[in-house]
Amino acid sequence: MSSIHLEAKVGDIADTVLLPGDPLRAKHVAETLLDDAVCYNNVRGMLGFTGYYKEKRVSIQGTGMGMGSISIYVNELINTYNAKNLIRVGTCGTIQEKMSLGQVILAMSASGDSDANMLYFNGMHYAATADFDLLTKAYQAANKMNINTYQGSVFSTNTFYDDSPNRWDKWQKHGILGVEMETQMLFTLAKRFGVKALSILTVSDNIITGEASSTTEREQSYIDMMKIALELA
Repeated sequence: MSSIHLEAKVGDIADTVLLPGDPLRAKHVAETLLDDAVCYNNVRGMLGFTGYYKEKRVSIQGTGMGMGSISIYVNELINTYNAKNLIRVGTCGTIQEKMSLGQVILAMSASGDSDANMLYFNGMHYAATADFDLLTKAYQAANKMNINTYQGSVFSTNTFYDDSPNRWDKWQKHGILGVEMETQMLFTLAKRFGVKALSILTVSDNIITGEASSTTEREQSYIDMMKIALELA
């Protein structure tokens, strides 16, 4: 049995699944950090792999960009493949001027502008949060590996390109650390289906200063967040 968007058979995917947006990042991590990695999905080029990290079985599945895309894979991973721990490993743009490129963020909660989230809750606003157990373990693992992390809130948006002036001012003032496109929906669906979720993000650009990483750096660098996430397997 497989799902609509994943050709894996039930049992091919581990309980813990890392979720990068970029399928090529999934491929790079599988080839460089996992042992005995096997590709279980090629549908729509959204690569997925299962392998071992320190003898612990773990999967890594590309999700594409945006809350609509990640919601498809999260639904199928949970409801068809019985995934228990879903950990987003992605990049974000920071809106805090002093935050540097490469900085790792452990997202405690996610605000956002998802229309789907509004529909789910009849126009009200749901506070999407990480699983406390995964968050605590990630923080402890990072400290053990001497990886500096920020803990706080992020903002998930459905609009990558937006010309609104001063768009991020209010969010910056309220302590939002980074802007990305998936975490709010991941947290919401995880709570809905009773599984654990966390989002570990690396700052790839600074929206305030204009500083930005290259495409190659986004795909193949930022190993610190991967090491933290893999320790949670």
